[in-house]
Amino acid sequence: MTDFEGNDMKKRHSAFVAMGVAPVLLALAACGGGDGDGDGGADADGNGEGGGFTAEASGAVDAWAFDNADDVGQARLDHAEETLGDLEIQLDPTSFDAQKFTTRMASGDVPDVVQMDRRYVGTYAAQDLIQPLDQCFEAHEVTPDERWYPFVVDDVRWNDQVWATPQFYQPPAVLLNKDVMDAAGVTNEQIDTSDLEVLLPAVEAMYAESGGNPTTLGFDPQPTGQVTLWLLGMGGTLTDEEGAPTLDDPANAAAIEHVKQIIDAQGGYAPYKSFTDSFDFFGEQNQYVADQVGAQINAQWYPNVLSPYIDEVQLNAVPFKNADGENFAVAGGTAFVIPAGAENPDGACAWMVEVTSLEAWEAAGAARAATLEENNGVFTGLFTGSPEADQTIRDTYLEPTGNEGMDQVIETYYEVLDYGQSVGASPVGQEIVNELTNAMTAALLGDKTPEQALTDAQDTVMRAYESNVD
Repeated sequence: MTDFEGNDMKKRHSAFVAMGVAPVLLALAACGGGDGDGDGGADADGNGEGGGFTAEASGAVDAWAFDNADDVGQARLDHAEETLGDLEIQLDPTSFDAQKFTTRMASGDVPDVVQMDRRYVGTYAAQDLIQPLDQCFEAHEVTPDERWYPFVVDDVRWNDQVWATPQFYQPPAVLLNKDVMDAAGVTNEQIDTSDLEVLLPAVEAMYAESGGNPTTLGFDPQPTGQVTLWLLGMGGTLTDEEGAPTLDDPANAAAIEHVKQIIDAQGGYAPYKSFTDSFDFFGEQNQYVADQVGAQINAQWYPNVLSPYIDEVQLNAVPFKNADGENFAVAGGTAFVIPAGAENPDGACAWMVEVTSLEAWEAAGAARAATLEENNGVFTGLFTGSPEADQTIRDTYLEPTGNEGMDQVIETYYEVLDYGQSVGASPVGQEIVNELTNAMTAALLGDKTPEQALTDAQDTVMRAYESNVD
């Protein structure tokens, strides 16, 4: 699930997750090390006191788990508990905090499993705070690039080792409001993110304002929430092959300028930001029902939000197009890691593998379908990070909704699944996203040129990188 601009949006996002409509974006850590029977697991080189991981799974596993677990999360937890009967899973349902994690590690208060955003994984791998999982996967006969999309695995691959079990990959696409588009005479083909000569006239045709303030956006590019999509999609880079930041790549400046033209065609960033902050993003008067957008980039989970209103809106979707005019998406989501010094790494490994197994996702798909049937909802797919699980759930539960537009939206999101690109693992993954967001904001406001904003961002992140790799 993507990040959104503004604290208010994040609060509403959290409330939405708590209601169980979308997969959780959580991080787990535990109170104290487990008292299980693990062998000691592996160190940062894949070698531990017990000679690496084994397939044994018994004793207690302490984990920061599924905060406000929804039907999808609970079904997977229940499956793992039933399958791994010799494990006692102790879940602490509190959210991940980077400072708290490093403090606990320093104090010896080490959990067995931690769930976190995949952007953190490279950081902790470089700092030897988590264990590589290649021997874990080998012990359980799991081939990462077969279980998960390879670009999802690349999010957690560092120094040729895999450091986490990923989960979820919900690609972005451009979700269209046909009511606004049809009124302006705009077609789906004109919503082409790769070609401003085609896109900008369409945006301007749909854009409306009152007193200098937007009332309808032709196209909401989600510039800070989707900053990595825009930079990578327009040919930029975030890191080199070693994970070092490359934020001052000239292609990144061109990408920001590309987005700035879209925002400037709609009154500029300040009024844009004020307007989008007012959206009832998860409510009955959301920006599609209220005709406040003609098109907007959204991740795959957002059609779930709109499904109760499909009789009130006409939806379509088109893929995000990269600089070459090809379909494009970025991987993103969460992952499970095993901290260095975990007392029950074998139990943690078994649990992480099981909770991301095909069988766990099948249980999740059944739970989601049952919930939607009970609430007269629409099944829009469940995007797990695993191609086999995605296809199995699609084959089993996806049926025509009876709404032609929603069916086209669902098909589009499945279409872009195979076009994902990893943001890459880096010792400063989170810092990169933070500084790119700051750079994008400064450039859109006109406080800095794109080049200067990215130079400043590169300087900041490079200092953090040099500190982390020393």
